[in-house]
This record gives sequence, structure tokens and C-alpha cells, in this order.
Amino acid sequence: MLKLLGAMMILLSATLFGFYQAQQYSRRPKQIGDIIRALQRLETEIVYGMTPLQEALMKVAKSCPQPVNAIFRHTAEELGQAGGRSAQQIWQQSLQEHWKHTSMKAGEQDIVRQLGFTLGLSDSVDQVKHLRLAIQQLQGELDSSEEERKRYESMWRSLGLLMGALIVILMY
Repeated sequence: MLKLLGAMMILLSATLFGFYQAQQYSRRPKQIGDIIRALQRLETEIVYGMTPLQEALMKVAKSCPQPVNAIFRHTAEELGQAGGRSAQQIWQQSLQEHWKHTSMKAGEQDIVRQLGFTLGLSDSVDQVKHLRLAIQQLQGELDSSEEERKRYESMWRSLGLLMGALIVILMY
């Protein structure tokens, strides 16, 4: 009876691990899409609303879902109490603190980090150019993440169950 319980626990944990990995692959394209929409909203706020950066970031944070909104919200809050720090430093700090809660990879982080080097430093026309470049690059990452999701999501679900079954067979 104890062996059967142990086997079921191993099988269950391996299956759950496989489903967790598959979920990471399905979350990534959604979160990339969320950050693209957030940057488009930021562009709209800067160009058409003529909104100051801190206010624009807060509006964007309110309009996008977790965990992406944490980056924008933290940046906006910190800009309010900058204490001599630049927008770039605050943006980099926000990415460092909140990126680990996303399913996105280093490629997307590099694109968003590069955007931080120009954030708040120039006029709205120049910022729009940088925002559009980041959006275009993220769109490429979105396409590749969709391909990865299609390729690996179902594989991980099956692999978790099969690895659990293999471990149970080898143990008994």
C-alpha cells in the first residue's frame, strides 16, 4: 500500500512539473503581447495625451495585467520620489526586481532594457521612434514564442507524465 502511494506521488509530481513547464510556454506569448500593448499605450499617452512620463507610466500600469503592470507601476512610483536618480536607473531597477515574476526570456528583457536608456531623455518624437522600435522587436519575439509554444507545450505535458511513469517503473 505504501509503495502504491509513493508511486502515485511520484507520478503526480512529475505530471504537475510537466504541466507547469507547459504553462510557462503558454504564458510567454501572452505576456509579450501584454508588454507590446503597454508600450503602445505609453506611446499614445506621450504623443496624443502629452502626458508627463510618471503619469503616463501609471496609466499604463492601470491598464495592463499582472505581472507586466508591476514594472510600469514601480517605475512610476519611483519617479515620484526619484531622489536624483534618472528615469533610466529607475527603469533598470524595476526590470531587475519584477522581470523574474514573468515567463519572458532574456531576449525580451534586453529589448525592454534598451528602451530604458532613452526613456524620458528626449522629446516625444524621439521617444516614439524608440517605442516603435521596441514594439517591432518584441513582435519578432512574440512570433518566435508562439512557434515555441506550439512545439513544446504539448511535449512537456506528455513528458511529465511519461517521466513519472519511467521513474515508477525503474523504482519497482
